[in-house]
Amino acid sequence: MHTTRLAPHAPTTASGTPRGQRPAADTATETESGTGIELRRVLAGGVEFNVALAGEGPAVLLLHGFPHTWRVWTDVIAGLAADHRVIAPDLRGFGASAPTPGGFDAAALAADAEALLTALGETSAAVVGIDAGTPPAFLLALRNPGLVRRLVVMESLLGGLPGAEEFLAAGPPWWFGFHSEPGLAESVLTGGEARYIGWFLDSGTLGEGVRPALRDAFVHAYTGREALRRAFSYYRALPTSARQIRSAVASARLTVPTMAVGAHPVGRALEQQLRPVADDLVGHVVEDCGHIIPLHRPDALLGLLRPFLAVG
Repeated sequence: MHTTRLAPHAPTTASGTPRGQRPAADTATETESGTGIELRRVLAGGVEFNVALAGEGPAVLLLHGFPHTWRVWTDVIAGLAADHRVIAPDLRGFGASAPTPGGFDAAALAADAEALLTALGETSAAVVGIDAGTPPAFLLALRNPGLVRRLVVMESLLGGLPGAEEFLAAGPPWWFGFHSEPGLAESVLTGGEARYIGWFLDSGTLGEGVRPALRDAFVHAYTGREALRRAFSYYRALPTSARQIRSAVASARLTVPTMAVGAHPVGRALEQQLRPVADDLVGHVVEDCGHIIPLHRPDALLGLLRPFLAVG
């Protein structure tokens, strides 16, 4: 894997900005020691994002979920960067991206993704989303198929679309209600972030856990009342996101080639939600794998991603 190089003679984008050259909206960059991943500050749509970049070629945008940052993709970036320009931001309000008071619904996050691609000079990208990154990835592909070349979504549900009834038979996971009550979860959890975030990391890898450095990075990203409030704002925006998804599928179909990937606990529920609204869909379940697929079974995920993203 190698860092994206800035070359004054690089091919230009439709806007005339040399591809790979840092736009004026960018601020300082740095490189993750020993990885070749470039960390860049990018101003897009009025929000300053922390973005990990690696590789060259067709763009692949990776959207994380909770309780993650861009680092949830750490173990798949090298495999993707061999043939692609990997773009992995911290979503608004998460990690090292700038705090924002709102904009946590799926439509706003889809607009963030589009603005980020534009700021980086990309006119087409494959988009990969997991958990909270799935609804905005879906809406972006549904509404702008000219921008999204291919779509991969994982371990999430798309609002109240039919198909997830079996998964939801006993009700949604317990933390959805806890996180959704304004002001409650952050007031209870402040000071106990390490244990709480650690529970999700352990549960999401079927008890195997993640490397200490990654665990520490995730805990740090979610430490403090305001960091927790922003994270739980995603859950508090779920009713709005569900309405946006329902409205979107009422007037359009998902036409881009799409892959739904499940593990434990979501399994095929997401694929079943997509079947009635997608024209070109393939589904997979990664066996013996927890919710955090990119960290728990990165080789299995790469085995699905690389051939799917290479086609076309």
